[in-house]
Amino acid sequence: MAHSRDDILHTENEAQFLCFLVDTDNNSDAQLYGINVFKIREVIYQESNLTLTEGNENSIILGSLTVRDEIIPIIDVGRWLHYNPKVPERNLQDFSINTEKSLIVVCSFSRCTIGIKIAQVKRIIQRNWEDIQAGSNNGLKEESKVIATTRYEDGSIVQILDAEKMLYDAFTLFDERDEFQLQTLQKINSNKIILIAEDSRSATKSLKIILEKIGLRYLTFENGNTILQYLENCENLEEIAAIITDLEMPVLSGFEVLKQVKNNEKFCHIPVIINSSMHNDANLDAAKTFGAFGFVSKSEPSEIYTYLKTILEEKE
Repeated sequence: MAHSRDDILHTENEAQFLCFLVDTDNNSDAQLYGINVFKIREVIYQESNLTLTEGNENSIILGSLTVRDEIIPIIDVGRWLHYNPKVPERNLQDFSINTEKSLIVVCSFSRCTIGIKIAQVKRIIQRNWEDIQAGSNNGLKEESKVIATTRYEDGSIVQILDAEKMLYDAFTLFDERDEFQLQTLQKINSNKIILIAEDSRSATKSLKIILEKIGLRYLTFENGNTILQYLENCENLEEIAAIITDLEMPVLSGFEVLKQVKNNEKFCHIPVIINSSMHNDANLDAAKTFGAFGFVSKSEPSEIYTYLKTILEEKE
């Protein structure tokens, strides 16, 4: 899937979302879900069977699929929506997406490629981040997997899924890798404050763990607008060492935060670090153009530590 047009939208506080269903019954009231087009590489129908993992009744990973000699793990979105990491032995078969052909959305983000199995593609919608609301549990009993909501063409709700959480739920390897990196980090001696703009609960939690490990104070904000409001009203800007911001956020995207920070004489001196799973050349170039101090592949402990250590050493 080409991203040239989306690259432009992404820096103008707009985004495109692929809307889809996990319900196979063609129910007009079925819940619509969405994922940022920027994370999607391609959508394919797989007529042949997937390579299934044995004994996978309680797993959200169905198995793997080979696409042009690349082996890609496949996650069943229906199962994931009902998955609870606190109850790993739960049988998820009743929530599986059972279709004659496997409809797979191949996604690339956080330096990983996965396939997510869905039931039906609806269409791509384009929205300004101002028209996107922060997510909620929306009736799901498990920890929220929805980071935002918007409206479809007919006025129905589209729930934007937390793709990063899907990755972390699927692969404990990420937790093990991050834990190993955390053990190598040393304390940074500073009383400065780090501001975090992030709408994903799982990503916010990861950032908190990293900053607490290295002994830094922080404040968190759920979207780009609230962090800018804080900066506008802050009487002690000299206490702020840096801003860490996601790119995908309701109201104001991370690029919009970056641009507005750097265009404001009051706080343009504050370094901004982009923390995003969408680690590609287009975003890296845009971040550099708009004045970002650095770009982190969501939320790599060693990269965040290195950037913050550099910033704080310069301020001392």
